[in-house]
Amino acid sequence: QAHFVESGGGLVQPGGSLRLSCAASGFTLDYYVIGWFRQAPGKEREGVTCINRSNTSTYYTDSVKGRFTISRDNAKNTVYLQMNSLKPEDTAVYYCAAILANECYESLPLYRHWGQGTQVTVSS
Repeated sequence: QAHFVESGGGLVQPGGSLRLSCAASGFTLDYYVIGWFRQAPGKEREGVTCINRSNTSTYYTDSVKGRFTISRDNAKNTVYLQMNSLKPEDTAVYYCAAILANECYESLPLYRHWGQGTQVTVSS
C-alpha cells in the first residue's frame, strides 16, 4: 500500500531547528506534487508548503515563509522540510502527502498517500 513515512520530529526550544524527512513507500515520487501539512491539537489540518513535480516551484503558507524550506530528492524517493526559527505556534503533527499532478493545489482532499505523521513540539 502506497504511503509516506515521516520522521525527524521532536522537542525543540523556540528559535531552534528541525529537519523532517518524508520517505515514499510503494510508489515513486517522480510523478507527484508533494505537500507538507500540519495539525495542531483542536485545529484543522492545514497546508504548510508544497513543491511541484519538476522541482521548479514551491508554495509556503504565510506563517512559515522565510523560516521553512521544502526540498525533494527523487533519487532517494524522499522529501524534506527544513524548519528554522521555530515558534511555539509551529507545534503540531506534521504530515506529507502527494498529488499525481504537475503543480501544487491547495485543496487537502486532493492529496493521497498520507503517512502517520511526526510530532513537532516547540517549547522551552
